[in-house]
Amino acid sequence: MKAKEIVDDVTMKRAITRITYEIIERNKNLDQIVLAGIKTRGVFIARRIQERLKQIEDLDVPIGELDTKPFRDDVKVEEDTTDMPIDITNKDVILIDDVLYTGRTIRAAIDNLVSLGRPARVSLAVLVDRGHRELPIRADYVGKNIPTSSLEEIVVEMTEIDGQDRVSIVENA
Repeated sequence: MKAKEIVDDVTMKRAITRITYEIIERNKNLDQIVLAGIKTRGVFIARRIQERLKQIEDLDVPIGELDTKPFRDDVKVEEDTTDMPIDITNKDVILIDDVLYTGRTIRAAIDNLVSLGRPARVSLAVLVDRGHRELPIRADYVGKNIPTSSLEEIVVEMTEIDGQDRVSIVENA
């Protein structure tokens, strides 16, 4: 397994900043936005977007943490560690994840969201879109499009848990 770095820390920061500006441009009522980070790395990306929104717009956007495992169709877990500190009914929820691949995690995240309330609108922001969709799901905000083969894996590392920021592509034999 050889890893090739395709996004370094500076490029990752730029991608998150670009996503933040796109969120500002496309959402007229920024006070109606709720960020919902998909555990684990999606939560850290959501926090960074929340930080940038505070710096750029002086806006405190609420943030929640979604656990998709209890809503997956391939893995069954009873415990739901979702933490959504605000009622999402009639809010514009932006789901945030690190990598968009088959779309199954996003489907599970949407199932979780609608179990919590009825958002006015749901959109999706991802750091990396690698293709290979199995469900009709697309991201509204994309940091980087990285086409991959099904033999490759995208590995996102974040300072908060991995000690560094980077995205690598790993070939599985």
